[in-house]
Amino acid sequence: MTAAASAREILTRLHDVMARRLPAQAKLNAVVDVIGTALDSEVCSIYLLREGVLELFATRGLAQEAVHVTTLALGEGLVGTIAANVETLNLDEAATHPDFAYRPETGEERFHSFAGVPIIRRERSVGVLAVQHEEQRRYADVEIEALQTVAMVLSELIANADLIDAAGAPSTRLLPTAASHAPGFKLVDGMAAGVAVFHQPRIVIEHTVAEDTEAERHRVYAAFDKMRDQIERMASQAEFGGGGEHDEVLQTYKMFAYDEGWSRRINEAIDSGLTAEAAIERVQQRTRQRMREIDDPLLRDRMHDLEDLSNRLLRIVSGQLGTAAQMGLRQDSILVARNLGPAELLEYDRRRLKGVVLEEGSLTAHVTIVARAMGVPVLGRVRDVRKLIAEGDLLLLDTTEESLFIRPSQAMQEAFEAKLALSQKRRAAFAQLKNEVPVTRDGQRVTVMVNAGLRDDLAALDLTGADGIGLFRTEFQFLVSATLPQREAQRRLYKDVLDAAGDRPVVFRTVDIGGDKALPYLNHDEEGDEENPAMGWRALRLALDRDGLMKAQARALIEAAAGRTLNVMFPMVSEPWEFDEARALFEAQRSWLSARGKKLPIEIRYGAMLEVPALAEVLDVLLPEIDFLSIGTNDLTQFLFAADRAHPKLALRYDWLSPSILRFIRRVVEQADAAGVPVTVCGEMGGRPLEAMALIGLGIRRLSITPAAVGPIKAMVRSLDHQGVRALVTTLLAEPRTPMRDALTAWAAERSIELA
Repeated sequence: MTAAASAREILTRLHDVMARRLPAQAKLNAVVDVIGTALDSEVCSIYLLREGVLELFATRGLAQEAVHVTTLALGEGLVGTIAANVETLNLDEAATHPDFAYRPETGEERFHSFAGVPIIRRERSVGVLAVQHEEQRRYADVEIEALQTVAMVLSELIANADLIDAAGAPSTRLLPTAASHAPGFKLVDGMAAGVAVFHQPRIVIEHTVAEDTEAERHRVYAAFDKMRDQIERMASQAEFGGGGEHDEVLQTYKMFAYDEGWSRRINEAIDSGLTAEAAIERVQQRTRQRMREIDDPLLRDRMHDLEDLSNRLLRIVSGQLGTAAQMGLRQDSILVARNLGPAELLEYDRRRLKGVVLEEGSLTAHVTIVARAMGVPVLGRVRDVRKLIAEGDLLLLDTTEESLFIRPSQAMQEAFEAKLALSQKRRAAFAQLKNEVPVTRDGQRVTVMVNAGLRDDLAALDLTGADGIGLFRTEFQFLVSATLPQREAQRRLYKDVLDAAGDRPVVFRTVDIGGDKALPYLNHDEEGDEENPAMGWRALRLALDRDGLMKAQARALIEAAAGRTLNVMFPMVSEPWEFDEARALFEAQRSWLSARGKKLPIEIRYGAMLEVPALAEVLDVLLPEIDFLSIGTNDLTQFLFAADRAHPKLALRYDWLSPSILRFIRRVVEQADAAGVPVTVCGEMGGRPLEAMALIGLGIRRLSITPAAVGPIKAMVRSLDHQGVRALVTTLLAEPRTPMRDALTAWAAERSIELA
């Protein structure tokens, strides 16, 4: 029997039970008999959340004396774990599970197998439906599917019968009125002020069991047609122009909208006896459960796109508008949501939308890419926003400080406005430097380039007056795509980058994927789960192993740079032979294209990134082979200190101005200078004025930094005495007893060096 048929059989019987004029308790008693009989299960029990605990409300197979007596706290026992985690458990031996808790009054000791599903109402667990059996066996997928469908119908019965008291109902607590602060994670940089607008009030499904299956199916078909029309219209109206990652995002989003697998799953849920709304919600619940089980952040982001579409389809089929975008923003607003899909963000009036606050979100999410293109600041990973914020609250958003201020006091507003005005004034002053050359007061020229990875970043070259692109992260194109980017798509992107740069140099870093930047369309089974992904099978290691991917990228880069100079840099080189293999692969592709009469670059310059400390010990072997060297300070620092830079307790513990880091970089610079190889520092260290000043003191002449840092770095360089800072850094590193940061800050203050 299929899952749909099994569920339909149970739902038909449940429909009869629910239609009878019986007290709620009698209905639940009948329900456990129906489910137990249908699944041939010796035990079927319903636990409901009351007064903060899960209470056994009805059972077939356990001791009747335990009903309304046995209770479990959220997170306690198997039932409490299911409710707390909103997850399904399916065990052939319940007692072996670490969360198993024995309740002697139930008489359950003779039952071995156990399966339980959460009963969900408005996205939270309000109870648990569980079955047990004497025999040791895992319940079949068809049985679990049936249980999950039945649990959805039970939530309607429970709500209509008022079986859940205030403690189990959705929270009606009063929101705080005092000013408060919530930390988050910067996704898109910026500052914004506006009133809180919740993206989407929850649509409550009132009827779950269908009277006419075919009528429900036609409702879903009509809703799909309307939703796809909306997506097509939005994609055609997107005002970004000229292609870009956001266009690829929308194409991926459209792919989900036309996914036959998704519509088939909704149809199967209708076959089981659910209404159109309940069927969409049922499939959405499965998606949410899969999202909780997925560790890969990129796959989770793609799941968010599917949830966004589910919400849209649910609103259409129910006839409820629901989103703030459709109702219109009446004033400057900051949007608050658990998560957003890219198309939903595009619906908002960009004149009124000033910022976005998300409970979830990531740097590689589609909504982040689109928000960056729109110029909307986004703060992600803000916990419990619905408990902290009420609709209409005034919010101050400062993603640079990774902070959200809720219902700010007058003093907080004044301080924010002053900082915003100062920030705008500084930006204006830095913008005035775009045509100024970064030369120290004693005549030392410093090359200041930008890091990039998106087409939208290319505008920063002219806006900042940067000397070029010192690091183009080619993996971004791979990360935002649902499938492996074709060679022609790669070639077009690289050509666009070179065209935008004109005569200014561009350094393309080959793909740095793998590890913590896994791609959903590459098979990672053979690598397994990595405990230390930053130090794992990634970057050049993976590219040399999967050389088909690197060959396609090499050919795309060579073709894109026809008639120009191509600068290629290999990431995470640990030993010289890795660089040699990568260069040989590129040269083989150049020969292949040449043999076919293709126009080639006038020159290919090869460089390496020094991120792995081991490479510094063999520089005498590597330097004669390379044209340039880049020091990647982000990874280098964490490898030198054995400290994960993403770990909250370690992120601020190790200073870039530590003597160990500075001495290491100085040694590299001295060796490279002696070999006549130019050195660039890439990474956050070079974009901070004080740290950049120290790097110049070490002999660094080339920096590649974020576009926003170009103005401040230019201002610092033009106020600096090069010989003075070289002498200072030499003295401090010879006797590193004084804290380096304090000494450098004091020296800069005495000489009025701009470090703002």
